[in-house]
Amino acid sequence: MSTLAQTVHRAAIDQITPYVPGKPIEEVARELGLDPQAIIKLASNENPLGPSPRAVEAMRAHLHDVRLYPETDGYPLRVALADFLGVDKDQLTIGRGSDEVMHFLALAYLEEGDEVLMGDPPFSMYEISTKLMGATPVKVSLRDYAHDLPAMADAVTARTKFIYVANPHNPTGAMNTADELDAFLARVPEKVLVLLDEAYYEYVVREDYPDTLRYVREGRNVMVLRTFSKIYALAGLRVGYGICSRPEVLQAINQVREPFNTANFAQWAAIASLQDPDQVLRSRAANEEGKASLYAAFARLGLPFVPTQSNFILVDTLQPCREVFVKLLQQGVIVRTGDIFGYPTMIRVTIGSAAENARFIAALERALA
Repeated sequence: MSTLAQTVHRAAIDQITPYVPGKPIEEVARELGLDPQAIIKLASNENPLGPSPRAVEAMRAHLHDVRLYPETDGYPLRVALADFLGVDKDQLTIGRGSDEVMHFLALAYLEEGDEVLMGDPPFSMYEISTKLMGATPVKVSLRDYAHDLPAMADAVTARTKFIYVANPHNPTGAMNTADELDAFLARVPEKVLVLLDEAYYEYVVREDYPDTLRYVREGRNVMVLRTFSKIYALAGLRVGYGICSRPEVLQAINQVREPFNTANFAQWAAIASLQDPDQVLRSRAANEEGKASLYAAFARLGLPFVPTQSNFILVDTLQPCREVFVKLLQQGVIVRTGDIFGYPTMIRVTIGSAAENARFIAALERALA
């Protein structure tokens, strides 16, 4: 009997564990037979207030543009961001979320034998993009749930190509201070590109948070990664960006960039979001209110938690997190389990609206009873 010939995939693929997103509402409704309207999702750190009305209007106004290919380098958005951030438009690169910029960097730079430093646990896309290219992720344990930057500096070798620093860190919500980051960068060799992932930076309220654009203006070998998915509530449009003063880095990205990678209406929604002076302020204020209410509830229930500078909280249920997750799911409340991050009794919950937070706490009390 003849056998079919098989096309052999790259060996590096076998080393990748696919990204596991928060369960969608529709999937939970199908699996458990629940009314989708009765389910709340607090698993993917989405903004409960939704996008700016200006962004919604911009999408409506530009829907007809879907018949046209967008400008492949995101020129209109780069111009708007340059004005908003006080940088040069040629220091900006646009991606389908900031994780696509990470993917472009991996394609452009990483080879077998290269090492990429990251915290442990990391945001999973750091590890995925590294392994995709056959490079080696080097994980450095966190300290107090934030990056142990001195230990990361100690871990740099001749093979280190990138260092990822997520600040605030995902999945913990903890942050590193400006002084800590300054001391760290002073120790990093100039040849190593430091990727400062600031997906949640707009939620930070501490005054000792670093001004990372200063490093860009100083010409340091860094790229700052940001997104419109979180505080701007455009997660479904997939638009993010990187800021870097090194033209050779941006040129390398452009050489591997897929054409037309960010949709017209996504770019216009992002531009309109930047023009809304209240979007960040109202979302941050609502987040602080929700954070305070969840902190109080966790304290009342005797549950340890990690103080956060983001829009999610890592809380210890003191029970196997998978069991708690299932009990919450049965009540129509979706969160993330901590075991995938190495925290077997913790769950990560997005800070939702006041009603969502209250419903989550009530469901959690029943789940723990």
